[in-house]
Amino acid sequence: MPESPMPFFWYELMTTDLDAAEAFYTAVVGWTAQPFDAGPGMPRYIVMNVGERGVAGLMTLPEDAAKMGMPPAWLGYIHTKDVDASTKSLTAAGGTVHREPGDIPGVGRFAVVADPQGATFMLMQPSGPDQPAVPATTPGHIGWHELYTSDWKAAFDFYAGQFGWTKGDSMDMGPMGTYQTFGAGPESGGGMMNKPEQIPVPVWQFYFNVPAIDAAAKRVTDNGGKILMGPMEVPGGSWIVQCQDPQGAHFALMAPGR
Repeated sequence: MPESPMPFFWYELMTTDLDAAEAFYTAVVGWTAQPFDAGPGMPRYIVMNVGERGVAGLMTLPEDAAKMGMPPAWLGYIHTKDVDASTKSLTAAGGTVHREPGDIPGVGRFAVVADPQGATFMLMQPSGPDQPAVPATTPGHIGWHELYTSDWKAAFDFYAGQFGWTKGDSMDMGPMGTYQTFGAGPESGGGMMNKPEQIPVPVWQFYFNVPAIDAAAKRVTDNGGKILMGPMEVPGGSWIVQCQDPQGAHFALMAPGR
């Protein structure tokens, strides 16, 4: 187990229409888009900013991933100081490596991996200095990380052992089972549960902070997205809505109490 928790710290949308996705999330979340010069031969990449700080990136779904049937999706990057060691440890713990560690010039070293239940995420060893943590409720930042999985107890043990995450409160949701919260650092947390039948495979979902839930939900539908669930109040008083963007990627929005 690492000495300190290793949180998600970057989020990336792989989509089939980059320009449309840029316009949608700019309108819905309030991000400011900025092209990223990745160098000759590198795919086009758009950084989504809150003020002067980048929080997420958008890119076209790679052709090989599309051929394998991967739909448009949001993926999260977990911070590591040694991506090669973390990848080796993950494999020993039953995880899967989809792309071996490799370098992105000027950005860092990364790998595409999955936990033992199959939920995909990235590992990243940044080449630059770490940015300071911001309050989890900061508008435009990611306020919650939610894992839908086939065995939440085994999944929690995996993430706790690999990344130092700690167990929080649990909630009995009746027929839906247990919802287990976790901490992944002072300003990073989330929850995990066994997935309902309508979610075909284990997957991470990310909640983007917005000032007001009803106005944000209207921006989703006004800009061609769909509301899948909510708005609804959750324990603690926040409001959430689960959504799908026009290209089919799932995400969620979170706002303070009304």
